[in-house]
Amino acid sequence: MKEATGELNMTVVTVVAIAAVAAFFYAFVWPSIKTNILNSTKCSSVTDCKCTGKTCKCTYWDENNNAQEVTCPNNNDTD
Repeated sequence: MKEATGELNMTVVTVVAIAAVAAFFYAFVWPSIKTNILNSTKCSSVTDCKCTGKTCKCTYWDENNNAQEVTCPNNNDTD
């Protein structure tokens, strides 16, 4: 019976550890990844860019025909 209790305790510890790692990822890492994916998608279909140095301020038109200003990397920068 002691061995079964020990295995149950290790299972609970493992499940709690996995849940803690998943919560950390979802709360702190995922928002940054999601923002970068959305900005990359927007930067691939922008219009009217004004570049200074390594960044460009561009206009992005969403599916509702609303204009949004996004900051994109300057791909033409030769530095």
